[in-house]
Amino acid sequence: MATTKKQTWDLSPLYKSDTDPKIEKDLAKHKRESYKFIDKWKDRSDYLKSTKALQEALVDYEVWLDAGGILGEIGYYFSLRSAQEENNSKLKARLNQITDFGTKIENDAQFFTMRLAKINTTQQQKFLNDKTLTRYHHLLKRLFDDAKYLLSEPEEKILNLKSNPAHSQWVQMTSSLLAKETRPAYDRDGKLKALPLSSLMGLISHSKPKIRDKAAAGLNDILSKLADVAEAEMNAIMLDKKINDELRGLARPDSSRHLSDDIETEVVDALIQAVKAQFKTSQRFYQLKAKLLGKPKLAYHERNVPIGKIAKKFDYQEAVKLVDKVFGRLDPDFQRYFRGFVNNSQIDVFPYQGKSSGAFCAYNSPKSPVYILLNHNNELNDVRTLAHEAGHGINDELMREIQPAIYFGTPMVTAEVASTFTEDFVLEEIMKEANDELRLTLLMAKLNDDISSGFRQVAAYLFETELHQAFRKEGYLSKERIGEIFQKNMSAYMGPAVEQSVGSANWWVYWSHFRNFFYVYSYASGVLISKSLQAKVKANPAFIEKVKDFLRAGTSDSPKNIFAKLGVDITDPLFWQSGLTEIETLLKDTEKLARKLGKIS
Repeated sequence: MATTKKQTWDLSPLYKSDTDPKIEKDLAKHKRESYKFIDKWKDRSDYLKSTKALQEALVDYEVWLDAGGILGEIGYYFSLRSAQEENNSKLKARLNQITDFGTKIENDAQFFTMRLAKINTTQQQKFLNDKTLTRYHHLLKRLFDDAKYLLSEPEEKILNLKSNPAHSQWVQMTSSLLAKETRPAYDRDGKLKALPLSSLMGLISHSKPKIRDKAAAGLNDILSKLADVAEAEMNAIMLDKKINDELRGLARPDSSRHLSDDIETEVVDALIQAVKAQFKTSQRFYQLKAKLLGKPKLAYHERNVPIGKIAKKFDYQEAVKLVDKVFGRLDPDFQRYFRGFVNNSQIDVFPYQGKSSGAFCAYNSPKSPVYILLNHNNELNDVRTLAHEAGHGINDELMREIQPAIYFGTPMVTAEVASTFTEDFVLEEIMKEANDELRLTLLMAKLNDDISSGFRQVAAYLFETELHQAFRKEGYLSKERIGEIFQKNMSAYMGPAVEQSVGSANWWVYWSHFRNFFYVYSYASGVLISKSLQAKVKANPAFIEKVKDFLRAGTSDSPKNIFAKLGVDITDPLFWQSGLTEIETLLKDTEKLARKLGKIS
């Protein structure tokens, strides 16, 4: 059974404290193991010509990665600690020191993959056709595909060294400043308190206007205060990206994302255009929500306000019980891994000042535990968030079963499938015993999530695209100009039923994904692909085994090939349309139910 007594992370499987003596010992060990590999191969070139030598080198490379690679669990530990205490200057200093340590090793080791990537095409084909290298074929193919965008070894070292001060430090600064801020707002019991950003974000969708409006006012005040800082941050990191892209000869701002995700640009373009062409669906959804709330228009912060009332509050214990039940019905392994996350204190549950806002699931290597961060507020959406992040965690655990360190990872286009696949089953479980009134509430909640994960994220991708294009043309973008572009793209998917108020022009300030460039398309691909997999499992429960095979695949093949094995062709624009049609059908059914209940005419 899953027990919920422990509600913060137990990081002791990594290190017992920030000053654990084992940290220094492990740093020395990683340095020793890293240079054992580096010193053996840095002056050799036989692995660039001989299959036998390359096989030996790749085995050594894999052994190094399996032993922890650049930083092992040290960087992972301090990144997690920093998420718990974003304003802890000692943690920041330690993380910077460790990052510098890792960057030095990364620079000294990069010769191996760089030289291998740049061998001539004849030799590339020879290696790719050699059966003794079958285990490493996809790794080699990705290296060869990236080769034309690589600079010289000294230049790559410079880019690595500047990454932290030119990007990461700017992003950390804004995140840290946001985490420091509190504003007076009503908590869920109606008591006025000074609440942090993470709590305000959870209250802006409250069913009571008094609570959500006060939270939104506080949030808008924080974002307005920090908009000047975020303006400087965004311009700095966009300039850094522009420099990198120009040096590498990348034609588009999003090209590097597609390369890193092992996905064809044409596939992403087809997804974006298919969803954009259906923005009328999301616009109709917000029109319906405004009518159901009895408002001519929704305020920007009201876009996620639930329709109807769910008397039941989903405290953490209830949320765990529900998700556990659903996972148990789907597959025993899903339930077993989920119970492990809960029982072994791998979930940090509740919001508090200084903690990162939002939610995430973190993993590091086949040997490191998964950790999940939540900001649980006892709402229905928090149950779905738990299922979503646990889906990521189950994905990581299934990869761990078969994938070595070289293939232990999830390209963005696949990562969000596991999470959206699991959370929808949770909502359907709640809906089973619902009467028409509650069913309408739950259908609107499901639609809200589909719209947010699909349409909103595509609007965000389009915002990023226009933002980077404008920056490269104009040279610098004021906070007002960024806000103008942001509101334009948000308005495109929301339509006239949602106000683009003065305050909403600053909502890009807190949106961390915009700092992890062009990441957001993965949410849209995830929700549309997961709908296909859900349909297959409902038609044939045994298909869950193929879903698990997909979740185990990691980066051992391209997303295109991984999905093809499941009968899913993500290169076909009509595939994306099928998922969009399902959302459109769900909207029509919801409108019909609302009319039946006399909620709309």
